[in-house]
Amino acid sequence: MSNMKNTVNRGKKGPSENIILAVLVIGVLMASIDSTIVLLAFPAITQALHSNLSTIIWVILIYLLITAVASTQFGRIGDIFGKSKVFNTGIAIFTIFSFMCGIAPSDTSLILFRAFQALGGAMMTSNSGAIIADTFRRERLGKAYGFVGMGWNVGAMLGIVLGGIITTFIGYRYIFFINVPIGAGLFLLALKYITYNHTEKERLDILGMLLLAVPLSMILYSGVKIASVGLNFVNLVILGIGFFVMIPFYFREKNFSTPVIKFSMFKNKIFRNSILASMFQGLGFMGVAFMLIMYLQGVRGFSPFYASLLLLPGYILSGVFAPFMGRLSDKYGARLLSTIGLLVMIAGVAVYLNLQVNSTIYIVLLGSAITGIGGAMFWPANNSAVMKSSEAGRFGTASGMLRLFGSIGMMGSFIIVIVTATMAIPRYLAFEIFVGTSKLIGGITNGFITGMHLSFIFLIFMLVIAAILSLTRGNEKTRQNSN
Repeated sequence: MSNMKNTVNRGKKGPSENIILAVLVIGVLMASIDSTIVLLAFPAITQALHSNLSTIIWVILIYLLITAVASTQFGRIGDIFGKSKVFNTGIAIFTIFSFMCGIAPSDTSLILFRAFQALGGAMMTSNSGAIIADTFRRERLGKAYGFVGMGWNVGAMLGIVLGGIITTFIGYRYIFFINVPIGAGLFLLALKYITYNHTEKERLDILGMLLLAVPLSMILYSGVKIASVGLNFVNLVILGIGFFVMIPFYFREKNFSTPVIKFSMFKNKIFRNSILASMFQGLGFMGVAFMLIMYLQGVRGFSPFYASLLLLPGYILSGVFAPFMGRLSDKYGARLLSTIGLLVMIAGVAVYLNLQVNSTIYIVLLGSAITGIGGAMFWPANNSAVMKSSEAGRFGTASGMLRLFGSIGMMGSFIIVIVTATMAIPRYLAFEIFVGTSKLIGGITNGFITGMHLSFIFLIFMLVIAAILSLTRGNEKTRQNSN
């Protein structure tokens, strides 16, 4: 009976299918934008809440941390209780706590509300890909993932721009308030159109979720602390315990009938390489924007608002080309398109190696445009490959795993950039430059330029690994070879 429902649902055409896609894209876009929108608002938040930078930095880190940890769990919960129910509940939670973030009276309460907001965001993003897999016909998956991939990946970068604009012209609290009317309208649409709730009659692996959440939290927390305060004994102990606890999780999941992560899914080379390519792409690309902002504000002395605008061309091009590239991946497969996309992104990052103290700003615009086109080629094709190669009934798990590894990539990229920057300049100065409260002066500028170039080389290396994984994944079934 469930298979009949699935077949009927996949055959839908017309406005409802487009509305479903629009709801998913807007939901993922909101969650993704809020992962970075607070970056350029740090000075305003710090002053308004009488806080300090080392505390306020957790307003973004707690969001990234919880999104990474919760993604797989909520994807699995969607498989069991219904993906649409979890997605729609996520919209409600995200909207409510966006309002709470906007009225937060202290830094502690803001961090707490951001944690709950992240839970809602994880519920949306970890089930969006699964809803597409359950709703759209196979030959239309790439196009659909093109839009949703644009929502997540462009949203994370676009959040930096929107944060600068809203904070500059309206006030930092509105970076949260803006979600309230959008979320309320989206929730009403979701209740009407996101209704398909095929479920799997399996037990929820509570212990397995805890055994996954604890080590991931410890590993990511220690990584953030290493980046923010430096390497010390406590951070190393936390990191070591985190990796150690992964061992009982692995054996628990191997012997449990309905595990949180079904490790047999990694036996599929297309699935495994696509997931890992997503992580290494995140490691290699997200840090580029962080470092460029530090260059534009710390070296060139631009305001946070103007610095963010200089990165806008890439986001626009990525948003325009992503759906088109998704259709190409439906026709020709993900392997070639996503690999070329990564090579284009590598070329774009290599352009930034020409940046010096007084370089023309057109280098930034050119690099942004090139990487934006490359991202538009990679994201929809790679996401589509993950879902097409996942096991039947495991779309929620696969979608959650994709978001998990992507979030780990974002977190890791942030850590790479901060660690690299602090090799050339003091750690406190690196954070202050990033949020636009300080500017480099004197001979330390040349040291930063050298450190920036080294970070770009390391980030390119991450993208090269992603390209190798993408190239060697194999070819999935496409529209052309399925006839």
